[in-house]
Amino acid sequence: MKQFFRIAINTVMICLMAWSLATAQTSKSHPKRAALLKTINQNFKDAGKQYKVLMSNLPQDKFPKTYFPKTGKYEFSGSDWWCSGFYPGSLLYIYQQTKDAELLKENNRILGVLEKEKFNTTTHDLGFMMYCSFGNAKDIAPKPEYKDILIQSAKSLATRFNPTVGCIKSWDSKKGDFLVIIDNMMNLELLFWATKVTGDSTYYKIAVTHANTTMKNHFRPDYSSYHVINYNATTGGVQQKKTAQGYADESAWARGQAWGLYGYAVMYRETKNPIYLEQAKNIAKFILTHPNMPADKVPYWDFNAPNIPTALRDASAASVMASALLELSGYVDKNLEKDYIKNAEAMIYSLSNAPYKAAIGTNGGFLIEHCVGHIPQNTEVDVPLTYADYYFLEAMKRYKELK
Repeated sequence: MKQFFRIAINTVMICLMAWSLATAQTSKSHPKRAALLKTINQNFKDAGKQYKVLMSNLPQDKFPKTYFPKTGKYEFSGSDWWCSGFYPGSLLYIYQQTKDAELLKENNRILGVLEKEKFNTTTHDLGFMMYCSFGNAKDIAPKPEYKDILIQSAKSLATRFNPTVGCIKSWDSKKGDFLVIIDNMMNLELLFWATKVTGDSTYYKIAVTHANTTMKNHFRPDYSSYHVINYNATTGGVQQKKTAQGYADESAWARGQAWGLYGYAVMYRETKNPIYLEQAKNIAKFILTHPNMPADKVPYWDFNAPNIPTALRDASAASVMASALLELSGYVDKNLEKDYIKNAEAMIYSLSNAPYKAAIGTNGGFLIEHCVGHIPQNTEVDVPLTYADYYFLEAMKRYKELK
C-alpha cells in the first residue's frame, strides 16, 4: 500500500512539474505576443488615419495606385487596373477592426465605381479586383447584391481558361502565345467560392486544373518559381520560361515566390489535397531558408538581385508572405506551425516600424513604404503600393485571430 501511495505521489509531482514548466513557457512567450498585438491594434488605428488622408486626395472615379514621396505626386488608376480591389479591401479590413463608419461609407462608394468590372473578360486579375473587394464586403459588411456581382465576376474569369493549355490566360499577346504568370494563382479563390454558392463544379475544376498545370511547369527543383510561362495556345506545350518583373529568367523574383506560397495555401484550404500542402511547405522552405533572406525578413526585390546587400527591399512581398505563412501555420505540425508563426511575427514587426511603416500624415496616406513594382520597366520602384497595405492588414488580422 505504501508503495502505491509513493507511486501516486510521484505521479502527481511529475504532473505538477510538467504543468509548471508549460505555464512558465507560456508566460515567457505571452509577453511577446501581447506586445505585438498591442502594436497591431495601434497599426489599425494609424491605418484609419492614413486612409482618410488617401481618401481626401482621391479623384471621384479613380483608385489609388502609388505615391511618389520625392515629388509629392500621386498616381491613380481606373477601375480596370489590376489593383483596384485592394483599396476597398483595405478600407474593409480597417473598418472591421476600428468600426469607423467613415471608412465603410467610402468603401460603399468606391465599390459602386468598381462593380462594372464584373463583366471584364480582358484580365485574369478579377480575383484581386473583385474578391479582395466584394468578397471581403460579403463577409464584413454584406449586401444581397454582392453574391450576383461575384458570380458574374467568376463567369468572366472562367472565359480566359484554355482546356488545351490547362490554364487561365494571364496576359493577352501575339497569336499563338499563351502567357501565364505565377500571380494568377491568387485569382483562383474566387472560382472556388463560385462553385460553393452555385453548385456548378466548372469553376472548381478550372481552378484545380490551373493549379496543377502551374505546379508542373512554373517551379524549379528547389521550388522557386518562374514568373512567366509562355504556352503554345494550340498544343499546350511550353514554349518559353522567363521573367517580366524579376532580375532574370532564372532568378527568384521575391513577390512571385510570395504569390506561389499564398496560392497553394489557398489550394489546400479549398481542396484538402495534400499535394498542395506539400507544395506550399516546399515554397515556404525555399523562402525562409534562402541565404539571401535578410534578418528582418523583408526580402530583397529578387532573391538573386546582383547588388545584394544594397539591393532594394520589397515590403509588399513581405506582406504577402506574412499573411500566407499565418494561414499555412494552421495546416501543419507543431514544429512547422511555430516556425511559420515566428517568421510571420518577424515580418509584421519589421513592417510595423521604420523604415517600412509610414509616419502619420506622410506617404500620401499609404501605410507601408519601400515596395518594388517593376524594376525592369523602372515603374513603381521604392514607393508605396496598395497591395502591400492590403496584405499587411490581412496578415495582422490573421495574427489577431490565431488561437
